[in-house]
Amino acid sequence: MGRGKYWSIYLNSVDSEFMKKYWSVCWLGLVLLGLAGCQHPGPRFNPYDLNAGRTLDLQTVSLTNKLNPAWLKPPTAPFILGPGDRLEIELMDDIASRTVAVVGPDGKIYFNLLPGIDVWGLTLPQAKDLLEKELSQYYRQQPRVSLTLRGVESRRVWLLGRIQTPGVYFMTNSPTLLEAITLAGGTLSLAGTRDLSVSTSLDDTADLRRSFLIRKGQLLPVDFERLINQGDLSQNIFLEPDDFIYFPPAAAREVYVIGAVGQPRAVPYMEGMTMAGAIADAFGTVKDAYLSHVAVVRGSLTEPKVALVDYGDVVKGKARDVVLQPNDIVYVPYAPYRILTRYADLIVNTFVSSVALNEGVRAVGPRPTGAAGVFIPLGSQITVKPAPGYNFNPSSFSQ
Repeated sequence: MGRGKYWSIYLNSVDSEFMKKYWSVCWLGLVLLGLAGCQHPGPRFNPYDLNAGRTLDLQTVSLTNKLNPAWLKPPTAPFILGPGDRLEIELMDDIASRTVAVVGPDGKIYFNLLPGIDVWGLTLPQAKDLLEKELSQYYRQQPRVSLTLRGVESRRVWLLGRIQTPGVYFMTNSPTLLEAITLAGGTLSLAGTRDLSVSTSLDDTADLRRSFLIRKGQLLPVDFERLINQGDLSQNIFLEPDDFIYFPPAAAREVYVIGAVGQPRAVPYMEGMTMAGAIADAFGTVKDAYLSHVAVVRGSLTEPKVALVDYGDVVKGKARDVVLQPNDIVYVPYAPYRILTRYADLIVNTFVSSVALNEGVRAVGPRPTGAAGVFIPLGSQITVKPAPGYNFNPSSFSQ
């Protein structure tokens, strides 16, 4: 019995050592498997792989607005007077009466004994007849008036962005789009071929696929890449007063979050940025946001690609978040869409109007000293408070 007892104690000690070595080997195997898994995680999640069932189902959308053939013909409407225009006025029987009058901000001109004549919106012949009619109250004989246009400042076009000489240009006639671009020195992608002093790095060149022209609050479907790079004159429309042309930088790396969010804005893009991250940078969605029809717009503005995401499911963890790309537009609606093309129209027009508003403020207002200004889309129901002492009224811009 003594030997059996000692033999049992020996076997127990052997079993104990064996079990220790056994579990050590197991833990070592688990660690090695973990390291191998870190080094070889397998196929990465691709949010654009349609077979994954959690992707952006991008659809190319043809916008409803089409290029009107009438835009390719010179305007036939007569010149209309407006504030800033300079007129040379003279009584035919009195050479000493010759003077230059400027149409004031109120649309009136002041000449001779007249207290103020409103000529805003009149043609030159109409203004001449009005002057003679009003002056006839002060003369026995019917006065004859000579009226000559000496300067135009009421008709202007905006050429901003990556162009050699951005600014506001006055129109004495109705130039074509190419003529206006040439007047401003051309886009920076072309300027470098003519002027070696102009830098043409990627940061300076214009992104023609996302360049746009706005007229009366609406995007015109002009394809700048076809016009400038391919010489397609079917895109060379005649300009009208207050047309807004913008050439964004080709190297811009931003995501634009607009619509029903706390602070619509351009968010700096970072590699791997997701929709939830971009919306969070715009201070999240507002109370009335319609989360099941959040749209992502990608590609050119003339032929955008649109995907719809149920952001409500993303927030609840029922769907995977999607990865964005630079220059994506994330639009959070206030109401569900019915027709995809009209929804795309709404998004693109809201986007370009927002960019025009911000760039216009930068062009005519004081330069900001701090961070970039807030990105405000028209129709977003966001109220803007101007800085103290600054009299710009964003509500004066409307679609």
